[in-house]
Amino acid sequence: MISVEGLKVEFNATPLFEDVSYVINKKDRIALVGKNGAGKSTMLKILAGLQQPTAGSVAVPRDCSIGYLPQVMVLSDTHTVMQEAETAFAHIHELQADIERMNNELAVRTDYESDDYQKLIERFTRENDRFLMMGGTNYRAEIERTLQGLGFTREDFDRPTSEFSGGWRMRIELAKLLLQRPDVLLLDEPTNHLDIESIQWLENFLATRANAVVLVSHDRAFLNNVTTRTIEISCGHIYDYKVKYDEFVELRRERREQQLRAYENQQKQIEDTEAFIERFRYKATKAVQVQSRIKQLAKLERIEVDEEDTSALRLKFTCSSRSGSYPVVCENVAKAYGDHVVFHDVNLTINRGEKVAFVGKNGEGKSTLVKCIMGEISDYTGRLTLGHNVQIGYFAQNQAQLLDENLTVFDTIDRVAVGDIRTRIRDILGAFMFGGEASDKKVKVLSGGERTRLAMIKLLLEPVNFLILDEPTNHLDMRSKDVLKEAIASFEGTAIIVSHDRDFLDGLATKVYEFGGGLVKEHLGGIYDFLRSHSQNLASDVRGDGERLDALFVDKSKKKTQQASPVEGKNAEEKSGRLSYEEQKELNKRLKKLERRVADCETEIGETESAIAMLEERMSTPEGSADMLLYERHQKLKRQLDRAMEEWDAATTELEAVRGR
Repeated sequence: MISVEGLKVEFNATPLFEDVSYVINKKDRIALVGKNGAGKSTMLKILAGLQQPTAGSVAVPRDCSIGYLPQVMVLSDTHTVMQEAETAFAHIHELQADIERMNNELAVRTDYESDDYQKLIERFTRENDRFLMMGGTNYRAEIERTLQGLGFTREDFDRPTSEFSGGWRMRIELAKLLLQRPDVLLLDEPTNHLDIESIQWLENFLATRANAVVLVSHDRAFLNNVTTRTIEISCGHIYDYKVKYDEFVELRRERREQQLRAYENQQKQIEDTEAFIERFRYKATKAVQVQSRIKQLAKLERIEVDEEDTSALRLKFTCSSRSGSYPVVCENVAKAYGDHVVFHDVNLTINRGEKVAFVGKNGEGKSTLVKCIMGEISDYTGRLTLGHNVQIGYFAQNQAQLLDENLTVFDTIDRVAVGDIRTRIRDILGAFMFGGEASDKKVKVLSGGERTRLAMIKLLLEPVNFLILDEPTNHLDMRSKDVLKEAIASFEGTAIIVSHDRDFLDGLATKVYEFGGGLVKEHLGGIYDFLRSHSQNLASDVRGDGERLDALFVDKSKKKTQQASPVEGKNAEEKSGRLSYEEQKELNKRLKKLERRVADCETEIGETESAIAMLEERMSTPEGSADMLLYERHQKLKRQLDRAMEEWDAATTELEAVRGR
């Protein structure tokens, strides 16, 4: 659909990329990747027609529509949610006005036999049919269905967009793009500020309902679940892979190894040729051979190896001192704004050294509770206690935007550094990829990822034992996120991470607090344990008979109670329906352990079955049928599969029994 030919972009005579050519086809799901500053957002703007390249062309068919979601949105604060969504149908309003004008013209004209009149009738018929096909008569109903599908209620439709947080405003923009039904969707960091449920909804929409998609994202799980093609911008060139992100990473590593080997072989060939030329340059008998080698070198197409960023981004949060055993304790904490209750009856205890995640939809109170812990909000009810000697380091969601844009990178850090650390500012900046001239850049010219790294440096200079990080990964590239994750994991203090990045939280958070419906629920285990449990609850909520799964368990217990003695029935009812908090925690822990065991068994079964299939394929060949080692390996895999099946069966049975308690 869209053809890119010989694209080149320069800034201050320095090429960002050049000689870029590729084609976007129907139903393509393309991930545009590369380090910060490689030109990903610039590429999207060029495809959207918002920026002109220095050279080259972008050919877009006349009937091809493009929808573009930028990183930073500008929504009118004077519009309501419904009014903003209706702007997606501006073309329908224009078409409706055009049809009305033609209808009025047909009513007053009398030259029925003229060619102009016939052409007007044909145009009126064609445009009216198009109006009906575009849903011109029922677009408002479609808007309502779409907004409700994205989580808005009817009460939200007439609220101004200014009342909504960034995540909800993003949903409004997504609703507009969905309603427009573009042929090509260009999405720049669409998961920033979206909650996990919204990200999963967007994944499903892009994978099943969208046309062509080109997206920039640093959410690894999101890319793997949506895209089937990866275009990397590296060193001013592009590399096109027809695979999803994880497979691209492996292929990129293999490609670089091949390039290095070819480069080394060519360099050896060049050295040998130059040595021959130098040795026999002044010998008349070798003049012909020397001239031949010189021409050979001149014609040689030099192999280039992709530049690899080897600068080290080392994050280390220094734990200032040992805090009390329980840095944060909440007892029946509640916060309301007027009649709107954000949360109530919050009871939680965070132990020293724990890494916990706050998750939930935007607007459910995650940042509000963080501000209560920080002391920025004090008019809550209940009791919130900070432990002995707790020293908090806080990274706000908009921390990168709070930097003074007129300062340089060096001055920004110089103003907060104290003591001996001031003599090491250049070293610290270099460790964060701000070495050399980069430290003299103005903040206003930095990319979103560079600003986030700079804000992180400011946080590092504060000696703390309790980190609170609100969306710390926004605008960070994959590599920076991995290093930040490693730094938090090795931090000896306590950490609260407010994030919707599943891959970032995986293996980092050992406890999840879910915010929703005014409640804060504790989930033991990691983020994917929580998501599996959450999806199971959702599945039970939409059962055809309308009954929840746990209601079935209650029914079973009631039947057992009826058959038992009154005393036994009472004890069974108390055991199934009135578990203590500690018993419930132990039950949840056991459930998570069994669920992981079942999942591991299923993974092993799948891998073993694949290995057996591959082996049987080799055994079916003439060479393989005579190889006794293959038969021995086949029997070993069969025994391994039997053991895995037995373990899976036992784990599944035990899991069902525990769930039925």
